Formats: sequence, C-alpha cells, structure tokens
Amino acid sequence: MRRLLPPLATLAGVAAAFTYVGLVDPNETGHYPVCPLYAITGVYCPGCGGLRSAHAVAHGDLAAALGDNALAVAGYALFAVVWVVWVARARKGLPLRIPLPPVTWWALGGVALAFSVVRNLPFGSSLAP
Repeated sequence: MRRLLPPLATLAGVAAAFTYVGLVDPNETGHYPVCPLYAITGVYCPGCGGLRSAHAVAHGDLAAALGDNALAVAGYALFAVVWVVWVARARKGLPLRIPLPPVTWWALGGVALAFSVVRNLPFGSSLAP
C-alpha cells in the first residue's frame, strides 16, 4: 500500500484542484488572475481557457470543455492514462518510467505552438476560449 501513496496523493491533489475550480466559476470575473500574455497583447496562449475547461469537465460538460481549451482536455486525458499506468506499475513495485526521445518533446512543443497560433487566427477562432 505504501507504494501507492505517491499516485494517490497526486490524484487527491488533482481532485482538490478540480473541485475548487468546479466550485469557483472562472467565468465570473475576480476569482482568478487574468492571463498576463492575453492582458498585455490580446493573444491567447496555449493555456488560455484552461480554467474554464477544467470547470466544464468538473461539471461533466465535455463539449464546453473542448470549446474552452481542446489542448487542455487532451492534457487531462493524457494525465489520466499516465496515472493509470503509474498505479499499475506502483502495485507491482516498479517505478514509473516513460522514456520519451527528444523528438517527442519537440513534437509536443510544436503542437502547443501550432495550437496557439491557429487559435489566434480568424479561421481558428473556434479554438479560442
């Protein structure tokens, strides 16, 4: 059971964060800080809409979550998969090792960059929060 403490503690932290965001609506002004990039430039970063997306997920509204920030929803799903793998490996006493080559990290960065650029262009406005 001791081996499961780190993934369970991580899940508790994520659940607490989603519970808070689910209870404190980011659609109402004054509860959360404004994205500094958006405040200064008017440009959406890859994280813009992430809190609204998490709020929608906490309320079971996947369509709204995808509309607020599709990249964040993909991140939530990826976290869930990695967490399940982590628990399965921890139960067997194995460490969580997911060796990814540098090209994978570059590709993820490229996806985030492309998402940021497209959501700020007129034809990609459906990706904007």
